[in-house]
Amino acid sequence: MSRDHIQSADSVETPFLELLARGASLDAYEQPVLRARADGMPPERVAALEHAQRLALRVRSEMEGRRRREAELSALFETAHDLAGLQDLDAVLRAIVQRARSLLGTDVAYLSLNDPDEGDTYMRVTEGSVAARFQQLRLGMGEGLGGLVAQTARPYVTDDYFKDDRFQHTRTIDAGVRDEGLVAILGVPLMLGPHVIGVLFAADRRERVFDREQIALLGSFAALAAAAIDTANLLTETRSALADLERANEIIRDRSGVIERASEIHDRLAELVLRGGGVHDVAAAVSQVLGGTVEFAEEGAAPGPALETSRAEGHAVRHGDDWIAAVTGGGELLGALVLRGHPGLDPVDQRTLERAAMVTSLLLLARRSASEAEQRVRGELLDDLLDARDRDPRLLRERATRLDADLDATHVVLAARLDGPAADADAEAAARRRLWSAATHLAVTRHGLASARDGGTVLLLPLDGDDTATELARRTAGHLGAAVHEAVTVGASAPVEDLATHPDTVATAYAEGLRCLEALRLLGRTGDGAAAQDFGFLGLLLAGDRDILGFVERTIGEVIAYDERRGTDLLRTLDAYFACGMSPVRTKDALHVHVNTVAQRLERVGRLLGEDWQRPERVLEVQLALRLRRLSSPAQR
Repeated sequence: MSRDHIQSADSVETPFLELLARGASLDAYEQPVLRARADGMPPERVAALEHAQRLALRVRSEMEGRRRREAELSALFETAHDLAGLQDLDAVLRAIVQRARSLLGTDVAYLSLNDPDEGDTYMRVTEGSVAARFQQLRLGMGEGLGGLVAQTARPYVTDDYFKDDRFQHTRTIDAGVRDEGLVAILGVPLMLGPHVIGVLFAADRRERVFDREQIALLGSFAALAAAAIDTANLLTETRSALADLERANEIIRDRSGVIERASEIHDRLAELVLRGGGVHDVAAAVSQVLGGTVEFAEEGAAPGPALETSRAEGHAVRHGDDWIAAVTGGGELLGALVLRGHPGLDPVDQRTLERAAMVTSLLLLARRSASEAEQRVRGELLDDLLDARDRDPRLLRERATRLDADLDATHVVLAARLDGPAADADAEAAARRRLWSAATHLAVTRHGLASARDGGTVLLLPLDGDDTATELARRTAGHLGAAVHEAVTVGASAPVEDLATHPDTVATAYAEGLRCLEALRLLGRTGDGAAAQDFGFLGLLLAGDRDILGFVERTIGEVIAYDERRGTDLLRTLDAYFACGMSPVRTKDALHVHVNTVAQRLERVGRLLGEDWQRPERVLEVQLALRLRRLSSPAQR
């Protein structure tokens, strides 16, 4: 070959070598040929350039292919590396989908997995997706392009999804694909042995033809994804097996401790019963042994459904994070032992809680028997006082002292009745028993006496300090009502004293309390408490001794005392004032004094009796007191 020919070939290839060196675009390879034609170069020169152009494009294609294969191999290597150090399955699957999308240059890539329990398939990972409905798709098996891939266990590609009728379209799938705007879709199966467990997709929002190399590349990523899933499943199974072994070891280690705890609580409960411990002692002992908080709850304070279940089954039952063990005796529900915040209760510890509930029921029944015996003794003493059977003051005082009561103190007799409607005779009898029990408990705490009588309850309670019969009656009504969860009305007598020497005083005071109770009920004041003195002049009708002088003293005693000290005529002025129809003008004529004098005397009366003395109800009481004073004193007639 001549030197000129070689130089000519070199000059032809030079521009294309430069284009290859800088990685120019395809369009740039047309420029040398176009310029040669434009410059009018000889045909053989143009032909040589075209030949060089073809060679350069072939080299460029080969270089791009190698770069692409290097990138693909690098991505596959990185994915395999991720799989080897698998810690988070989701992270590995996201990396696979991201790399597949990047290398195939698609708008979207996504991976779906089959759900054998639900019998469908669901989106596990998406990359490049923007539509929420598409990301949340759940598809029936055999539906859509993925269904076809799963059925055939082979890759499937469509250039235009909505024009392709070779697979089953559904409204749900089509809506999701339309929301995402997908057109061309490639799907390859995820295989574990002969089974398809899901599909890896690459998709574009425009028509596109996927070549064999791209299909093969996506298949390689699918194989890695399947391997990642299989590895994760094996790791999960291994970890689960290890956890099971660890739990078994813990159970073996703990079993001896549980047995020791059961033995310890058995000994402690036996000791509590022998030394007469209470229910709270039992709860404290079980709390220490079980390492939690155990409380005794009354019937109404424990969760109803769980309590009834425990009662019916005879076992402790779980309620949220707590355990409930019913405390029963003779078929009666007495309450419950509640273990707080201990959801993972060992069966042996559960039995321990149940045994503690049985011990608690024995203690409660024993305490009830003792309490009922004391209640009967207290009731018998009060019954003897009411019926005046025992008139020996020494014996009465001794009996009261044994019950921690003092008959020489000032007392009030209170009559209490239930006012709630009863569903039937049994319900009424049960309500009366509750009232008697609550009244007896109150009497014990207040150093008094109580007894069931006349369909209700009578109490004899000491009056402390500045307390009044009215205040005591109202407190008693509130206390008993709260205890039995029904309205309780209480009528009280006036204070009585020296009961050991004059026991018949109790019967008289009880009759007065009953009359006050009936007055409250007639006035519609059920659930309240009051004494005879609260009814003004009506108290004369309710009081057993008709304390007329006491009523006069309480009503106008201040005016009487003022007249006696000062020698004034306030009482005579009041008599004239009422006789004259409460007219100051006519009153001054009747008394032959100036009207200002009448006004001054009435102002003084107001200061003595209170500013409200001329209210209608007070006026009636003042007039009655004036009349009773005149009638009871011959000097005043």
